[in-house]
Amino acid sequence: MSIVTTSKPKKSAKRSGHKAPKGYDAGDYPTFSVTVDVVIMSVVDERLMVLLVRRQADPYEGAWALPGGFKHPDESLDAAAVRELREETGVDAPKHLAQFGTYGDPGRDPRGNIVTVGYLAVTPEVGRIEAGTDADDARLWPVADVLDGALELAFDHERILRDAVERAGDELEGSDLATAFLGPTFTLSELQSVYEAIWDDELDTANFRRSLSMSPPAASYVVATGERAAAGPKGGRPPELFSAGEAWSDGSPVKRSKRRTADTKSGRRKKAR
Repeated sequence: MSIVTTSKPKKSAKRSGHKAPKGYDAGDYPTFSVTVDVVIMSVVDERLMVLLVRRQADPYEGAWALPGGFKHPDESLDAAAVRELREETGVDAPKHLAQFGTYGDPGRDPRGNIVTVGYLAVTPEVGRIEAGTDADDARLWPVADVLDGALELAFDHERILRDAVERAGDELEGSDLATAFLGPTFTLSELQSVYEAIWDDELDTANFRRSLSMSPPAASYVVATGERAAAGPKGGRPPELFSAGEAWSDGSPVKRSKRRTADTKSGRRKKAR
């Protein structure tokens, strides 16, 4: 699993020998709790999917929500995200896990002053889903359907989901995020479908494959494995299988047009702000 941190870890006060100043009283300051919410995505049959849980207790009993919960005092935020995802859905060790936003608007949670940290998680295959702890159901939903109003999400989770999709779309251009949606081997059509599903756009196949060939010297974006995928139901020659090359460390070769980027950010993903 790749966990992306946004800053260099710092030594805790206990480890560095520092202590609270004389006369300091935590009770003099407002208190709040911290939660984590995980937007875990996968591309299934060329559609961008998100894993949601149905809450079995108030607040929002019976509503669908992102997997998440309270951070324990003795764990990091990353550890809390991994634990909550496993406890509520049975999904363990996503291929990519990274913070993308923090949400603390007053009144966002009826239980009190609660700040949540949003995580973007990606996995090629969700596998077996098992609802647990405070969830009575867990399943994959098409992102487009959720954002078009098919479900009313709990808390401010619709906003968090929209932000996660937007962040994923941006990261497709500047990182190797696309490969996190794929297994160790894949077809070029499967790779293209990741971009199309997240960007909500249809790419020109010839231009897409030309972009993949424009790799730096001594590196490649895709490496032929010499193997082919299983034959499809219509027969014909099975497509060639590839693996991710070292060139992804410099970012993605596939870019969105400026027009499409503007259309996307002003359209579906910000529709219900």
